Amino acid sequence: MKTREQIYGREATAILRDISMYRVLTEEQILRLHPSKYARERDKVKGLLAYLVKQQRVWLSEDGRYYCATPDALEDMDQGLFAAVWVLADFIDQVEFHSVGDYPAKIIFFADGEVYEIIHAAQGKEVLVSHVLSSAGEQPSHYLVLVDEPSQIEELQIPHASGYCAVAPTGEVQYYQKE
Repeated sequence: MKTREQIYGREATAILRDISMYRVLTEEQILRLHPSKYARERDKVKGLLAYLVKQQRVWLSEDGRYYCATPDALEDMDQGLFAAVWVLADFIDQVEFHSVGDYPAKIIFFADGEVYEIIHAAQGKEVLVSHVLSSAGEQPSHYLVLVDEPSQIEELQIPHASGYCAVAPTGEVQYYQKE
């Protein structure tokens, strides 16, 4: 007879990897990063989350966010990374691999044979981000530029930006193109 670990080990490992890598995630973000066609599968992910909490592999905050590190992870939460996960979740059906990125990218992912980077241009950092990305290599990644406010887009000068986006507190992503 197979144990629960043998049955759900791969799925639990994938969920644990995401929570460890992105530091703080909501249940909805985790569900969207692990999509399925059937409601039963969503229940399976929720069950795995409960199992990981019970095993003390992850913790659940009072406001419903999962984290792997100490409770300081909630206080020191990278808001740009947290918002970038919502953007990643929108593309997850095409994503082959995803991971945290190096500055200025929050997340890097491969989709349809292409490399994409989700760049967070924090309010007041538009000039810095534009400068860092202006000297991209011969074959730069596709940049999805995440802004705190849509008004920032006009201040950004990023040659290889595929698009711009902003994330509402509810996790809804709005996309923009520069004219």
